[in-house]
Amino acid sequence: MARYRYGRWSGGADPLAPPADLRAALDELGREVMEGASPQSALRELLRRGMPGTRGLDELTRRVWERRSQIQRRHRLDGTLQEVRRLLDQALEAERRELFPDPSDDARFREAQLDALPPGTAAAVTELAEYDWRSEQGRESYRQIQDLLGGELLEQRFQGMKQALQNATPQDVEQIKQMLSDLNSLLSAHAAGEDTGERFAEFMRQHGQYFPENPRNTDELVDALAARSAAAQRMLNSMTAEQRAELAQLTQQALGDPNLAAQLDLLDAHLRGMRPGEDWTSSGRFRGKNPLGLGEGAQAMADLAELDGLAEQLAQSYPGARLEDIDIESLVRQLGDESGVDARRLAELERELRQQGLLERAPDGGLRLTPKALRRLGETALRQVVDQLRGRGERDSDRSGAAGEPTGASKPWQFGDTEPWEVSRTVRNAVLRTASAGGGRVRLEVEDVEVVETEQRARAAVALCVDTSWSMVQDGRWVPMKRTALALHQLIRTRFRTDALELITFGRHASTVDIGELTALEGVWEQGTNLHHALLLAGRHVRRHPDAQPVVLVVTDGEPTAHLESDGSAEFNYPPLPRTLAKTVAEVDGLAKLGASITVFRLGDDPRLASFVDLVARRGGGRVIAPDEDGLGAAVVGDYLRNRRSRR
Repeated sequence: MARYRYGRWSGGADPLAPPADLRAALDELGREVMEGASPQSALRELLRRGMPGTRGLDELTRRVWERRSQIQRRHRLDGTLQEVRRLLDQALEAERRELFPDPSDDARFREAQLDALPPGTAAAVTELAEYDWRSEQGRESYRQIQDLLGGELLEQRFQGMKQALQNATPQDVEQIKQMLSDLNSLLSAHAAGEDTGERFAEFMRQHGQYFPENPRNTDELVDALAARSAAAQRMLNSMTAEQRAELAQLTQQALGDPNLAAQLDLLDAHLRGMRPGEDWTSSGRFRGKNPLGLGEGAQAMADLAELDGLAEQLAQSYPGARLEDIDIESLVRQLGDESGVDARRLAELERELRQQGLLERAPDGGLRLTPKALRRLGETALRQVVDQLRGRGERDSDRSGAAGEPTGASKPWQFGDTEPWEVSRTVRNAVLRTASAGGGRVRLEVEDVEVVETEQRARAAVALCVDTSWSMVQDGRWVPMKRTALALHQLIRTRFRTDALELITFGRHASTVDIGELTALEGVWEQGTNLHHALLLAGRHVRRHPDAQPVVLVVTDGEPTAHLESDGSAEFNYPPLPRTLAKTVAEVDGLAKLGASITVFRLGDDPRLASFVDLVARRGGGRVIAPDEDGLGAAVVGDYLRNRRSRR
């Protein structure tokens, strides 16, 4: 019989966690890119801010610095010195109590010895090293000083050693001293270039319980010890000169054996020589009230170093930075499990955006949105536009014109339909009908038949001319303009594939662009609204498609202030020159002769612009629409669909 055991998941990322929300992330990326950011900086901004339910790098970094500040603000580093002083006072008080009732000269001599002790803690402890205690409590307190110093010194360099020394027997202490001797011997051989594989294995077999890091070879052992030893040195650097001097003197009494301090000094020398790249020289400022012992202080310094490393990883400011660089185990250790989950989700999001083909390397080495990403952005933009159109009660019919083209859907056959059968749906209907009737042999009935739904369309040549002058950026119309182009591009590419769309931008000059270029276009400060040049390019596009119905859509927030000269240069003037207006109107007339209807989408309330676009509408047989920024997409797509309906 199979048996199962349930427990907390400890295998890294949660296998049941929801996948990264790529569509929401792509929408955010698209918004940043359309506002003028590069895809690289847009991705960085997305990861910095995070997503709903996932804290970003900025929040994780803030928590790292907050944790770092708490360590320094709450603690001080003289805990061991304070504890030694307390034990010393306790020992002296017990000894004096024991001597007071004794009338002998020996008792008075001992009291004089105690009264003559130097005021410094370390000097007094050293002076009492040979003192013959009469009080058992005093002797025990003094022994605790020696054990405390030994435990703290070892805890500085070996994590968990202080706990291992609690209630330790003399045999346990001797084993630790032997471990230090064997360790120094191993490191000496390794530093000399000897092969220490077998010696390391034997060392770990005998002393592995003192190394919870479970190193696999001598180098990993050196790495772990050097990091801890460097933290201990940084702690000493952070103390005052008087405190360092006291500790240096006290260490000679550690475990009652001066050789212990010598072994530890030798160990530090080995580690400093083999890992000079560790931080042995810096210090920290601790200004709190909670005293830390030597081991706790070394751990605090190690935590500070780990937090500094996490801050650098979270900043992602170095070349080739990836979120996979973040040490999740360190992050969890310092900030908790939730922060580890957030970091994993962000890393997964970055990885999936690349692996799903939404971002790719551009020729210049930077990132750019892929056609797949642009399609998804277009789908989102079109969905928003369609929702707006539905809110206004507008619909497009499922049939238009004379050239049948599948829509991807099917419908029940009706008498007179000539479209091809949708075979899979037809057979499915027959199977379901037969099964619901009790089974038996499947036979097709007329009611089972579905045919391919098609749209009948007349072909159109569409030119979307969008104003890219600085005022569009300045007045918050830049992103709505790009979303409008994305929505129209997506609609034509997926629903009206026979139509030919040309995207034309115009500022001081006009140019044709693809949807990727328009999406990533950055706003540039330049003067000029060269509608004349844009209409020239629109006319060229219309003439390339003589069999199509011409449609020209113009989005602008300013009257024409520039025109194209015969030599290709643009002449700018504000207010507009009569020559600029005349050349622009001449292009309007030329498009009208080609049968093009021009719809102008006027943004803003400039009365001079309103007067001019009314003139364009009258001369070109088109119309003027004045939407707000949020309604621009629906206005443009709705007008395009209205033009299609008028041609059926």
